[in-house]
Amino acid sequence: MNQFGVRFSFSTFGESHGKAIGCLIDGVPSGVAIDLDFIQGELDRRKPGTNKFSTQRKEGDKVEILSGVFEGKSTGTPIELIIFNEDQKSKDYTNVKDLFRPGHADFTYFHKYGIRDYRGGGRSSARETASRVAAGAVAKLILKELDIEVHSGISSIGGIDGDLFDYKAARQSEIFALDSKKEALWKETILKAKNSHNSVGGVACVMIQNPPIGLGEPIYHKLDAVLASAMMSINGVKAVEIGDGIEASATLGSHNNDEISSQGFLSNKSGGILGGISNGDAINIKVYFKPTPSIFVEQKTVDIKGEEQICALKGRHDPCIAIRGSVVAEAMAALVIVDMLFLNMSANIQNVKKVYNS
Repeated sequence: MNQFGVRFSFSTFGESHGKAIGCLIDGVPSGVAIDLDFIQGELDRRKPGTNKFSTQRKEGDKVEILSGVFEGKSTGTPIELIIFNEDQKSKDYTNVKDLFRPGHADFTYFHKYGIRDYRGGGRSSARETASRVAAGAVAKLILKELDIEVHSGISSIGGIDGDLFDYKAARQSEIFALDSKKEALWKETILKAKNSHNSVGGVACVMIQNPPIGLGEPIYHKLDAVLASAMMSINGVKAVEIGDGIEASATLGSHNNDEISSQGFLSNKSGGILGGISNGDAINIKVYFKPTPSIFVEQKTVDIKGEEQICALKGRHDPCIAIRGSVVAEAMAALVIVDMLFLNMSANIQNVKKVYNS
C-alpha cells in the first residue's frame, strides 16, 4: 500500500537513488492558500546534510508543484509535488548488492518480491519520508486556517530522558531538543556513537494543539489507532505511546483518570483522546526510533544464496534517525488530523471553518 488516508489522502512515489521522489495529495478542498515557501521550509527542517548530527548526503530537497494549484490557491483537484534527487552515490552500495544488511528491510523485501533495489534501500529508504513532509506541509496549511497547530521535538537520546517539553525551543535547536538543559549531553551521545562508527536511538514527541472535540471514527478507525498506525509506518519506529502510555499500565485508575470540572479536564494523562475520540485537550504522542541500522561496524549476515558473509557498509548515514524522524512524525500527525476533520465535515474549506467555529 502506497496510499494513506480516507477523505484526505496522499500517495508517494520514487526511490532513494531514483530520479525523483514525490507525492500526490487527494481531497484538498478548493480555496486553500498554498504557500510554496512554507512547504519548502518544512522540507528544509528534514533535509539531510544540514549539520554534523545528520547524514552528509547533500540534497536541496527543492519541491515543485505539478498540479492542483492555480494563482496560489488549491483548485480542489489532486495536488502533485515532486522533489528531484541530486546527490545519489549508488557505487557506495555495490559491495552489498547481494547481501542482506542487518537491521534493514533487504531480507524481507527480497523474500516478498523476489527483487530489491539495493541502492540505499530503494523504496524502503527513509528518503521516501521527504514526500510525507511535503504532504504534511499541505495538511498544516489547512490546519492553519482552523487554528490547529502541530509541533514536535526530541525528548530522549540513547536512553537519556529530558525533563522539559519546550516545543518553541526545539524549533531553534540543531537536534530539535525539547529540553535545552539536556541538549549538550544528547549531542555528545550522538557524536560518540558516530565517531565509533555506530548509531543511537531516540524518542520524538508530537503535540497537536487546539484540536476540536470529536475527531475519531470508532470502533475500528479510532483517532489513537490511526495516529499509532501513521507513526509506525515511519522508517525505524518501533513503538508509540499516546498520553501517559506505558506509565498508565503501572498505575491505579484513581491516578490515571483525568478528572473533569466545569472548566474542563484537570489533567491530560489520556493524551487528549478518550474512547478513540479527541476530547479537546492537546493530543500528546511519543514515537520511539531504533538506532540507525546503517552502521560502519562489520556484522555477520547472509547473501541472497543463503551463504554466510560479513557485511561492511559504506555511504553516508544518520547517526540518530530520531532527529529528522521527528519532523516526519509531525507531518504524519497533521495528515491524520486533516483526514479526521474531513471525515466529520464538508470538504469545502469555508464550510469546514463554519462547522469548526460553530
